[in-house]
Amino acid sequence: MPPLARQSDWNPETYARFRDLRLRPALDLLARVGDLPTGAVVDLGCGNGAAGPALADRFSPERLIAGLDSSPNMIEAARGKHCYDRLIEADAAEWVPAEKQALIFSNAALHWLSGHDALFPRLAGFLAPGGTLAVQMPRQYGAPSHRFLRDFAAEMYPDRFALGDWTAPVSTPVEYHRMLSPLGGVEVWETDYVQRLETAGAGHPVRRFTESTVMRPYLDQMSRTETEAFLQRYEQALAAAYPAEADGSVLFPFRRLFFTLTV
Repeated sequence: MPPLARQSDWNPETYARFRDLRLRPALDLLARVGDLPTGAVVDLGCGNGAAGPALADRFSPERLIAGLDSSPNMIEAARGKHCYDRLIEADAAEWVPAEKQALIFSNAALHWLSGHDALFPRLAGFLAPGGTLAVQMPRQYGAPSHRFLRDFAAEMYPDRFALGDWTAPVSTPVEYHRMLSPLGGVEVWETDYVQRLETAGAGHPVRRFTESTVMRPYLDQMSRTETEAFLQRYEQALAAAYPAEADGSVLFPFRRLFFTLTV
């Protein structure tokens, strides 16, 4: 996992810039969730509630739908969606439900947590018989968009960033299948989304995409002057790795890993 502490709170407005691109994987994951037993649904790491309306459309009012996130700003933004019966401000790594869940749904959140070999069996233990753990996580660690952040931070500010300390936060599909198959019926797959990012405002479109998520813990440890130098170098590298198309847009391949586990 990234070894950097997330010091600042999330910004729901910045995160929502690419709401449609961030929502599509959640809908793809939800489409693979089958019939569920009696019980509640929890959106684990619900963020600003982007997946909340889709969960409510499918499961409400028959089931209680809860959203859980560690960010006060995101919880407040999710409250405005009016699609959760309950919102919980808590760390997903420490969450313990009072009763068994029918569905634990997590879209683009659990890659922030380490120790998946312990985390996912723990979450599976919170499911009712026949319940499902449905998870989507970015697996973009080796892509230029993410690799540049690690490389440049380590080169420019070695007093705070050590390249050798970092490992990929998400394992391979085969590793997750081996990890989860003893627990129940499992499906694991990956999708490479070719995302078309339009130019809007200052900065390379890929930088605008990453600055609300993976870039945050890096900038949290930089001064304003350091941030300006870092972003200038990052922008130059992005322009070479993700050149503009004829219409000015940028094509940004983004890989995501999915699994469903039914116990």
